[in-house]
Amino acid sequence: MLPDVPPGVSLDDPVLYINRELSWLEFNRRVLDEARDSTVPWLERLKFLAIFSSNLDEFFMVRVGGLKQKVQAGVMRGSGADRMPPAEQLARISQTVRQMVEEQYRCLAEEVLPVLESEGIFVRQASDLSSAERQHLSEVFRREIFPVLTPLAIDPGHPFPHLFNKSMTLVTMMQRPNHPGKMFAVVQVPAVLQRFVQLPSEKGHVFVPLETVIRLHLEDLYPGMQLDQGSVFRVTRDSEYEIDDDEVEDLLKTIEEEVKKRKRGDAVRLEIEAGSPPEVEHFLTQALDLEPSDVYRIPGLLDLTGLFQIYSLPGYLHLRDSQASAQLVPEFTRFNNPFSAIRAQDILIHHPYESFSHVVDFIEAAASDERVLAIKQTLYRTSSDSPIVRALQRAADRGKQVTAVIELKARLDEERNILWARELEKAGVHVVFGFVGLKTHCKIALVVRREDDGLRRYVHLSTGNYNPQTARIYTDLGFFTCHPDFAEDASALFNYLTGYGELPQWRKLVVAPSRMQTFFIEKLNREAEFQRQGKMGRVVAKLNGLLEPTVIQALYRASQAGVKIDLICRGICALRPGLPGISDNIRVRSIVDRFLEHSRIYYFGNGGHEEVYIGSADWMDRNLSRRVEVVFPIEQPDLKHRLIHEILAISLADNVKARELLPDGTWRKVTPAEGEPLVRSQEKFLELAAINANRRQGSTLLTPLPVNGEATPTKRPRRIRKTS
Repeated sequence: MLPDVPPGVSLDDPVLYINRELSWLEFNRRVLDEARDSTVPWLERLKFLAIFSSNLDEFFMVRVGGLKQKVQAGVMRGSGADRMPPAEQLARISQTVRQMVEEQYRCLAEEVLPVLESEGIFVRQASDLSSAERQHLSEVFRREIFPVLTPLAIDPGHPFPHLFNKSMTLVTMMQRPNHPGKMFAVVQVPAVLQRFVQLPSEKGHVFVPLETVIRLHLEDLYPGMQLDQGSVFRVTRDSEYEIDDDEVEDLLKTIEEEVKKRKRGDAVRLEIEAGSPPEVEHFLTQALDLEPSDVYRIPGLLDLTGLFQIYSLPGYLHLRDSQASAQLVPEFTRFNNPFSAIRAQDILIHHPYESFSHVVDFIEAAASDERVLAIKQTLYRTSSDSPIVRALQRAADRGKQVTAVIELKARLDEERNILWARELEKAGVHVVFGFVGLKTHCKIALVVRREDDGLRRYVHLSTGNYNPQTARIYTDLGFFTCHPDFAEDASALFNYLTGYGELPQWRKLVVAPSRMQTFFIEKLNREAEFQRQGKMGRVVAKLNGLLEPTVIQALYRASQAGVKIDLICRGICALRPGLPGISDNIRVRSIVDRFLEHSRIYYFGNGGHEEVYIGSADWMDRNLSRRVEVVFPIEQPDLKHRLIHEILAISLADNVKARELLPDGTWRKVTPAEGEPLVRSQEKFLELAAINANRRQGSTLLTPLPVNGEATPTKRPRRIRKTS
């Protein structure tokens, strides 16, 4: 329903803004829509069901937990621009989540699992098992499961146990023979074991949920007791935490303590099997200190994140997306080492279409090159066995000056980052944890190398993390340069992160929180002024989230001036497009496909002198005010052309996987006009990466839709070789 916007409304009126939490749920609905899309291969649909559940877990742990804290503290007014009260947000969340979960399980039971069964992939429940299969499971239970289990009875001498976050547990009522009354008993389903037990089969793959195997053998855990069938439930706990800047003396120790507390945070959600007895639900809500509104009765398997185990089966290529190979970049492969390549020209890499191995090679080459004197790098999230971290360790072992700025507060990656910090320190790396009150979210690496004509600094900047695993499934941009202005700024940034020095006058980088918000608002206001002067104002932004009210108001003002604005926003968007007289010149799209859209690109028409920036920051209050972020210009003509007329243009042209935001906060799928060619942007980028990997300089490409104008064959601007 279109919000009622009165004439002459102020741009800070709550009616002009979509609630953050409800907008995020709509993003997760778009993930669920991929699982329901008949054009998506069946195992990919299973994967999207698992992603939907994983996303929802994190949402409850962080966002719902924080809202419940506000309600308990008596906070009546919402903190966002929409000003929705926390209690109302929780009620709307509960209603929306229940409806989406019902759709999720209907999709699983009625669409996905029946087709997988026809392909030889089965998920069996107890009633489906033959006597031979039950016998096999009994042997597996005695050999591999029983030794790990701890059956617990609940009575005055044995209080209800503390169950870890996201833990799945069996609860049953039992009675001693010849004793009046019943008691409850619980058995935690071990997270250290695989979610599904696989049965031997000659006709495919047969899986049985681990909790089903345990339920079949409850009598082995409570011998001599009279037992009910048992119900499965799952607890989600509040994982949000705040750190008092004035009280922190040792940030590493403080974060370690907070991570331990997370496992014991207050329960915020109880998922329980739909057929569970009412007395079991009542017992659990009392034991976990929850309200009936916090209980979600699940019509099927709990914890669908476990479906990743089935998705990971080898083979079944016809049930998956076509294989995508990350392409090597000719700008690097033409040279013997990364440094020669970067000296020749600035290089832009589009992940995962182009290989992240070039980033790893850059750091590994720096670690082994005798001419390299120092390496400095930020680490926000990285993989569990990171080749980049290992390279930093080797570099320190060889006597190089190595500095790693590790963000300990990277949400849900704190434990991994703590382990890496300790290992790097042991190797002799100078480890810095950034600022207590700010997350260091920028992605930057600096290599100092002695060359024949003196010291030269090489810089890598990125929109994404130094994580080789996620680089295969996240779309991001990486930029290599040795331009002196970027080198000076990179050095100054690391000095700021490690030494708390005064912020310099930046040559190229735009750094938050010092002035990035002001910078973007100035750019938007400038486009509005161009439009008022009779020149065409134009803004295109590709980002993950849009929430900051002052930026949204600047977008509204630019729209009112007549500036054409296209936003490609993957997740949260608090802006309402299409409001007459306010945002009728703004179009918002979202692309959800096989890769997670993660790159940030900002384009400004600038009166015909186009500017384009990329970086680590979204237009969210946290990015602009509470994090150290970096965005930077791309100025080399061919790279600038590629960002504008290839990456942004193709993204805007997507009419297969794109959805469009409506003024009421809902999304609808973009449908191509009659006769319009189909454009699936991620598939197009895979094709272009393959073409580019084999291209010769100056080859012709066809761009489907430039940011301004019609599709035309264009020749890439010639690269400018550096002389410095």
